[in-house]
Amino acid sequence: MASTWTPTSWQSFPAAQQPNWPDQGALDRSLKQIASYPPLVFAGEARSLQNALGQVCAGNAFLLQAGDCAESFDEFTANNIREKLRVILQMAVVLTYSLGVPTIKVGRMAGQFAKPRSADTEKIGDLEIPSFRGHIVNDPTPTLEARIPNPDRLVQAYHQSASTLNLLRAFVKGGFADLSRVHAWNQEFVGSSPEGQRYEQVATDIERALRFMHACGVDTENTAALHEA
Repeated sequence: MASTWTPTSWQSFPAAQQPNWPDQGALDRSLKQIASYPPLVFAGEARSLQNALGQVCAGNAFLLQAGDCAESFDEFTANNIREKLRVILQMAVVLTYSLGVPTIKVGRMAGQFAKPRSADTEKIGDLEIPSFRGHIVNDPTPTLEARIPNPDRLVQAYHQSASTLNLLRAFVKGGFADLSRVHAWNQEFVGSSPEGQRYEQVATDIERALRFMHACGVDTENTAALHEA
């Protein structure tokens, strides 16, 4: 076991949820290929998250983590990514206003493809096949061939993650996360959903706060913190 953290120290810990890759050579080639690619997350982004989590630990911020249990290769569209981000932003606005502290938003996105399993195999009728471990490993189709772990899926997951992150960065820096826009979504939710009526008072209070800030000369156009996520 490693006593101090290094970029590779995770490799010294036991991995209890690894699939049984049938072709070690193919796995090694996929891992080597991914290792040659640019990082998905940059050092500055990691440091920013570390600082934000420090604020959460100190009680000065609230952590919101949301997203899929496991991402899918079959549902990879710009619309799906946008709508997941939209819901996270809507929740964050309500939490930030209600708690009075910043909400640190963490998405289970752009890499959340694996599924842990309690057993290596499962029975479908009389057929025993490898368990579905997420699209990064095998296919959910209940056949023996589809369930064989395929290391090419690791590379596909990298490319999908990179595309997802690029789109998310464009959204959060390009005005999609603008506070006025997110508040309008919440108002729509309150007006069109029976569940949303519980948040009607919060939406009204946020509207009043936005009007006050605008009257003071603070708006989403001249304040980056209100325009970006």
